Amino acid sequence: MALDAACLQAVVEELRPQLLGLRIDRVQQPARDQVILLLRGGVRLLLNAGANNPRIQLTAQLRDNPAEPPMFCMLLRKHLVGARVSGLTQPGLERLVELHLDITDDFGRPGERTLVLEAMGRHSNLILLDGERRVIECMRRVDAEMSAERPVLPGLFYQYPPAHGKTYLSELTEEDFSAKLAQANPERTLDAFLLDGYFGVSPLLARELAFETAGETDARLFSLDAAGKRRFYEKTAALRDAVKESCFTPVALWRDGRPMDFSCVPIRQYGGAAECRTYPSFSALMDEFYESRERQERIRQRGADLIRAASGARDRLRRKLAAQEKDYAAAQDRDALRLSGELITANLYRMERGQRKLTCENYYDEGREITIPLDPLLTPQENAAKYFKRYAKAKTAEKYLREQMAIARRDEAYLGSVLEEIAEAETEQDFNDIRAELKEAGFLRRKGREKKEPQRPAKPREFRTTAGLRVLVGRNNRQNDRLTRDADHRDLWFHTQKIHGSHVILCTGGAEPDEESVVEAAKLAAWYSQARESGNVPVDFTPVKNVRKPAGARPGMVIYTTCRTVNVTPEEETVKRLRVR
Repeated sequence: MALDAACLQAVVEELRPQLLGLRIDRVQQPARDQVILLLRGGVRLLLNAGANNPRIQLTAQLRDNPAEPPMFCMLLRKHLVGARVSGLTQPGLERLVELHLDITDDFGRPGERTLVLEAMGRHSNLILLDGERRVIECMRRVDAEMSAERPVLPGLFYQYPPAHGKTYLSELTEEDFSAKLAQANPERTLDAFLLDGYFGVSPLLARELAFETAGETDARLFSLDAAGKRRFYEKTAALRDAVKESCFTPVALWRDGRPMDFSCVPIRQYGGAAECRTYPSFSALMDEFYESRERQERIRQRGADLIRAASGARDRLRRKLAAQEKDYAAAQDRDALRLSGELITANLYRMERGQRKLTCENYYDEGREITIPLDPLLTPQENAAKYFKRYAKAKTAEKYLREQMAIARRDEAYLGSVLEEIAEAETEQDFNDIRAELKEAGFLRRKGREKKEPQRPAKPREFRTTAGLRVLVGRNNRQNDRLTRDADHRDLWFHTQKIHGSHVILCTGGAEPDEESVVEAAKLAAWYSQARESGNVPVDFTPVKNVRKPAGARPGMVIYTTCRTVNVTPEEETVKRLRVR
């Protein structure tokens, strides 16, 4: 969902006391639509002008930055580094926020800058203004051809978006509400009536007001009697008062473990079909909400080709393995071929060319009669030779098929681990590493001479147990190999039992780790595996010296001995608490 005006006001009210007076130390632009201002005291302010998730919030998440900062980022650094936050405002009940900044120019003269975030869906933008409110630069330039009514270009004075005749929710009155009701089409739904007439009401809030008024979200105006219309106004006025008094509650709706929506007031319209979670702050809410949603979107967009390549290769392997298993089962009956050849040889004296079958006694089966098919175009001797040849071929095929099936099963398990890596990928570098791994393994085609872009070397995920012990978790198979290879032989190595997952190293420094640290490391191994949604997951652990990689094994594949096993339940709260930022 896009951040509605009421939620945006709640966020502004929450952020203002935390930001006023702080100076900007650094400016980052980790993605095309995202800018992060690092302020004194370790405060990280995220401004996102993306079409799907525009917002302003404090964030605890660390994001990778490109090797070369974009031009817009360089310009913001020039104007904003060293600036002090003097104000944070939301004009009216618009979906825009102004960050007011006091600066000192290159000549030591005081000045002002304003950074405007327009959180308006596909029209979202981030605009830097000078002291006269002229546009210095913007994330997206809007010329006269794109919008004759309101161009946004360097040098032009900044103008607020037009109101288009709607009434701000904060200015709601009973007379105005009653007049709009009297003029409205009775067939209109209650939520559509609110969206058509008032600024600051999102579709979610409009449906919630309809639900609170009529008990259903699609109720129509004609269904309201006089008492119903009065109740409709009172419910809407209660939201107006909450907005005026900044009486907000950060809540998010989750369904089947996935984020649905969020709001600044409790949402009851879904009943038991969705979980309504309350958060300590809007920044904490949006960090979790958008991190989950962006991870899914990131996997869908950046990992789509990797998922197709790995899934396609795994499906081909499965079909090939099924054919090999069928051939292998047939090779197990090769003794019948040898028997047929021997019986034909023993009965040559009574056979003639052109026979289609031989019926004789099977002296290996107490003389019981047996019928052997023959090729009428071959002589009896040639028929016997054909059966012996098929027997020898089946005998050789058994050994070959056994080897090929082992390779196919190994590669199938490897591709399963790669698909798990893609699901856990967090950064652009993670996807690049997985792509390189698949190319190296031969499952992804190389495209001629590929340009190598500068990338920061990816580091393992790092955690600290409650006792302060360091825990490292691999991000992909090649990193798993390096992690285990470079670890101290006295450290403990963790992995889910017979389930794809990351290698986890508990750094002990040669000392005996406490039981709580062992359990926490096991929980991390369970979380970063295919068993994330399961309970009571078996996790094996053993000193690194007991782990080795077989010759010719795929990346991430190891064998180990003399392990111990602990059963744990993966917990997201534990992962977040132990994560090193």
